[in-house]
Amino acid sequence: MSLKYSSSYIYLIGTLAFISCAGPGRLYLGTPETVRPDYDVTIYRDTWGVPHIFGKTDAAVAYGLAWAHSEDDFKTIQELILAGRAKLGSVYGPKAAINDYYVHVLGIWDQVNARYDKEIPDDVKAICEAYADGLNHYAAAHPEQQLPGLYPTRGRDIIAGFMHRLPLMYGLENTLGKLYKKTKPQLASNDLDRSDENPLNITMLASNVIAVGPGRSADGYTRLLINTHQPWHGPTSWYEVHVHSEEGWDMAGGLFPGSPVVLIGHSPNHGWSHTVNSPDLVDVYELEINPDNDNQYLFDGEWRDLTVETIPIRVKLWGPVKWTFNRKIYRSVHGPVLKQKHGVYAVRYAGMNEMRTLEQWYRMNKATNLDEFKDAMSMLSLPMFNTGYADREGNIYYLYNGMIPKRNESFDWRGYLPGNTSKALWNDYLEFNSLPQVVNPPGSFYQNCNASPFLATGNENDVLPRSVSPASGIETHQTNRSLRAIDLYGNDSSITRNEFYTFKYDLQYSKESVMAYAVKRFVTETESDDNDVLEAIELLKNWDLKADAESRAAALAIMVFPLTFKFDDYVHDQVMINERLLDAIAKLRKKFGRIDVPLGEVQRLVRGDTNLPLAGGPGLLRAIYATWKDGKMVARAGDSYFQIVEWDTDGNVSAESIHHFGSAVQDQGSRHYDDQSILFSKQKMKPVWMDLDDIQKNLEREYRPGE
Repeated sequence: MSLKYSSSYIYLIGTLAFISCAGPGRLYLGTPETVRPDYDVTIYRDTWGVPHIFGKTDAAVAYGLAWAHSEDDFKTIQELILAGRAKLGSVYGPKAAINDYYVHVLGIWDQVNARYDKEIPDDVKAICEAYADGLNHYAAAHPEQQLPGLYPTRGRDIIAGFMHRLPLMYGLENTLGKLYKKTKPQLASNDLDRSDENPLNITMLASNVIAVGPGRSADGYTRLLINTHQPWHGPTSWYEVHVHSEEGWDMAGGLFPGSPVVLIGHSPNHGWSHTVNSPDLVDVYELEINPDNDNQYLFDGEWRDLTVETIPIRVKLWGPVKWTFNRKIYRSVHGPVLKQKHGVYAVRYAGMNEMRTLEQWYRMNKATNLDEFKDAMSMLSLPMFNTGYADREGNIYYLYNGMIPKRNESFDWRGYLPGNTSKALWNDYLEFNSLPQVVNPPGSFYQNCNASPFLATGNENDVLPRSVSPASGIETHQTNRSLRAIDLYGNDSSITRNEFYTFKYDLQYSKESVMAYAVKRFVTETESDDNDVLEAIELLKNWDLKADAESRAAALAIMVFPLTFKFDDYVHDQVMINERLLDAIAKLRKKFGRIDVPLGEVQRLVRGDTNLPLAGGPGLLRAIYATWKDGKMVARAGDSYFQIVEWDTDGNVSAESIHHFGSAVQDQGSRHYDDQSILFSKQKMKPVWMDLDDIQKNLEREYRPGE
């Protein structure tokens, strides 16, 4: 994924990872005895603390998953549900209330309350209700950890949570934030800030998915790299789990807090991962308002009434004191409407009112072969994400997935659209078969690293169809990671197991990358008589563009150059780069006494008392995004939880995984708080156990929820 969130999302929901000013509540009166449903489920914790949830039914597994995840990160799960209910401000005060307004603007609960009972399939409702039951049971058993005003949770909360978070993944709140500026902003279909320099600007974080089929592997195996780049803390950091039910659900992978299903991972039969893509999924319409009635807009020659609703937002002021204020929200035929001094705008976005996202991921979990997986993908309920797949039969499959609107090409969809005509109003999406995709490409290889879908195999003739409308906004650029993946995997006709792993940890910037261009231009154009600057220029001039732990130029380069995914977005601002260079020189000299410091001494994995060296950098296959803190570059995002999965020639699966920290997300006293960090630092992985016999041979604890 990355799972793309803009900096505004950090304001809306990223604060959930950091806010702790409100004390725990003890408002839920249920007890473990009164709320515990009769779910037949056992949790096995392996020697890495990873929970393996074994249940008789899928619902029992979802219940056990809620309990196990709550043991490791209950606070974040609660905060996300609170956010989905538009009650964040009631616990965390005025700054959090912007989230609650956003939920009301999207009309999430209007949709959930009206459609949940009739439209959500029974099997999906069952896992949602069971997951909510698991949270309620855990809350009743741990009243000291409860947040006030939350319980009991319900299955509807789980659906609402997905509706709340999915539009944020493709930047809806970024568009809304622009419209709230004091002056009319410029709009462009894909103008989100994609600077590679700031790991907390989640928009630009990236992912890799790479598959090699039997025709390219030296041993005839099928291999899949599941490698998303996520924040290391907070509501979009990965949690590793294995779920297994007697109803055919058997998945090992990663999920986010509040999810009852695996979002990326593998089963014995198949596996998949996502990377962020950037089709144009949000449109802004400029409304023509009736001068005699500011709640009417012109549409197809007639004045139409805006839908007006007054919504209450309850906000905590201090201590127990809370205040409710009322805000009006407006909607037109297009979607939510924002009234500003510089204009009145309606926003229409892909997946508006979509409630089947969780169902689609669940169907992907339960698929047993390529046809079933494609059936799940054809639901088109995930608004975005490149999706890469592989399976035990040796199939590999790449899809540029998205709910891409069918637009009238006579309009310029990169800017404001006229809100007064139905000709500019789209109501349908491109059909599944119209999306770029390829099954078993001739070269038995694909990659996607947030780049052009049409070069996924390195051969522009493989991925079809190519004739997708320009109004879709589909990418045409290549990233450094995609260039390197094609160089390494695409140009090796017989890839060994060791090579597959080694290529994943590649530390090289391509000579065609933005980094290479930025460095070359800077050292060529810079003139100075400052000895520190001259030393830095010489260091960068001789750099081999490799970010290994011993590199004496990589730290300086990473600190100085603000990278972008594509050349078209890169602006070479010499003044700004000079300022960054002087700042980097000052920091390195103050801490280390020199500027040619090995990257591993500067760039660190910090977790409690653990402090380890890291190779890698922004835009690399070994992706590390760090910020300067306390005299070092502290990693905050990038490579986090990932898997390498392989099926042998008989279809038997095996896998390895690694997490940047460990399974104990919040418990600093647990050895699993950071027990995987040493392996992560050394670019090594651990085994994934799925058979119960293997799990029991590597068992730390076996128990049922509540025991």
